[in-house]
Amino acid sequence: MKRTIDTLLVLVTLPLWLAASLAVATAIALTMGFPVMFRQERAGLSGRPFRLMKFRTMRSGEGSDSERITRLGRILRATSLDELPQLWHVLSGKMSLVGPRPLPTKYLPRYSAEQARRHEVRPGITGWAQVNGRNAISWERKFELDVWYVDHRSFALDAKILWMTVAKVFRRSGIDSSSSETMPEFMG
Repeated sequence: MKRTIDTLLVLVTLPLWLAASLAVATAIALTMGFPVMFRQERAGLSGRPFRLMKFRTMRSGEGSDSERITRLGRILRATSLDELPQLWHVLSGKMSLVGPRPLPTKYLPRYSAEQARRHEVRPGITGWAQVNGRNAISWERKFELDVWYVDHRSFALDAKILWMTVAKVFRRSGIDSSSSETMPEFMG
């Protein structure tokens, strides 16, 4: 049932998010050049790898994330518009609208057995950890929230998370961790 609802929601909103995607891609091409997409191998359902797509928010080259992120990139991250290409992953069945965020495959051997349970469901564009702190909480807390979601998932919880996500995006809360533009690498 969840897969059907995800697909219907994405298809119904297709004209809106396609128009927004075109505008974002154009803005990136004009300010940062090509490519406009960032691709990275991430762990999906049961830890299976897939190539995640997001809009690019950083310049190529050397330097820390905070040095490479562009002004446009900050806006895209704060509004979550950089995540729009992931709606294609929802249509293809690699992701869901709601679930634990997909993380790089290099983290797979670093999880404890309990943390690895986050892969018992499809990864999501948003999730329980995102609406309860996003990058402002520790990795340990994030994984606790992911596993809690796995154990308590339901249509009502997904609807609540989607609603909370919209509110968080408009308030721009929990976007950055206190020390950097992105979360530090998870070391296990």
